[in-house]
Amino acid sequence: MNVAKRMDLLGSETAFAVSAEAAKLAETGIKIYPFHLGDINLPTPISVVTGAKEAIRSGKTGYCPAPGIPELRKALAKDVGDSRGITYNIENVSVQPGGKPSIGKYIAAMMEKGDVVLYPNPGYPIYESQIEFYGGIAHPYGYLDNPSGLELDFSAIEEGIKRGAKHIFYNNYNNPTGASSSKKEMARLANLIIQNDMFLISDDAYFDTLFEGTPRSIASLPGMKERTLTMYTFSKKFAMTGWRLGGAIGPSKVIEQITRLNVNMESCTTHFIQYGGVAGLKASKKETQDILDRLRVRRDILVKTMNGIEGVEAHSPEAGFYVFPKITKLMKRTGFEDVEEFRKAVLIDTGVSFCGRHHFGRPLDNESDSYIRLAFSGIGKEDLKEGMNLFQDWINSRTK
Repeated sequence: MNVAKRMDLLGSETAFAVSAEAAKLAETGIKIYPFHLGDINLPTPISVVTGAKEAIRSGKTGYCPAPGIPELRKALAKDVGDSRGITYNIENVSVQPGGKPSIGKYIAAMMEKGDVVLYPNPGYPIYESQIEFYGGIAHPYGYLDNPSGLELDFSAIEEGIKRGAKHIFYNNYNNPTGASSSKKEMARLANLIIQNDMFLISDDAYFDTLFEGTPRSIASLPGMKERTLTMYTFSKKFAMTGWRLGGAIGPSKVIEQITRLNVNMESCTTHFIQYGGVAGLKASKKETQDILDRLRVRRDILVKTMNGIEGVEAHSPEAGFYVFPKITKLMKRTGFEDVEEFRKAVLIDTGVSFCGRHHFGRPLDNESDSYIRLAFSGIGKEDLKEGMNLFQDWINSRTK
């Protein structure tokens, strides 16, 4: 039996490949320091667990409506709308089994074969994978590394628009870079979207993991609510990565099509888990604030350590789980020319496991610097310190 040729177009989330490599090494007895995967080693809030348990006991274990239970759709409409200063109703919400399904469902429902679609690179690799799988032309845009942080490369975005792009994926509080848009940058992007009659898919996975200040959403800007699909996930804010619960929030015309795909793909998101989501959204914010406070401590330790290493430059992310240090000078100091060789050497010699920039999209032609990504969500504070000490010792051994 032959595999369909279109499967050759389907990519993967390569951080999982690094995870498998680390797990295999762990089988030999080496302690692994997991900076590679954006999983969370913190417990799901008790309100969510209790809500799901009560739903199971009350028999919420069968099929439910394809767009989600009304209680969760209403709660999501209010939560997402209130936090962005706009109004959503139940018809603007389609519940999903995680944050990721909205990517492929939007592409399948709204993109024609041959359409040009803009996406961030480095970025979440599933954007590119799904665009190409469904026959679109994936046009990447990158980031410019400035002293103040990473900024959108508008020249690449404008080039994609010249090629006819009508869809753009945008991940403020970006994975893997941690990049976040200023108000000015976000307004500039919104103006381009409106002027060129485009539609934007806003991946807001890390919107609710902002460490300081108030999160910014492009859907809040004038004229953008009608041009934005917001991808919501419970995975990050509520430490629910394995529960698989999320939502697509946007114009009812788009939501109706996504829900049609729900029927065809999974029928519905797990019934009782949706009640856990309702409980979480209605619970005290202290539960999720506790998660954020612990992550902030890890972030600060990691950024300080990275910037204390000669040849490393790391911006401190406003939100999310990732530090994306530039290691161009460190590579030279340690005698490496290839980031993948550097990554593997560190893993084998120290057990410190992280990803390279190349795990988040094919490097662009104008890139000359080397980067790695370290996730701090799946490693406790003491192991984080221990792993970083081993990393520093390894560097010192290579540069004496």
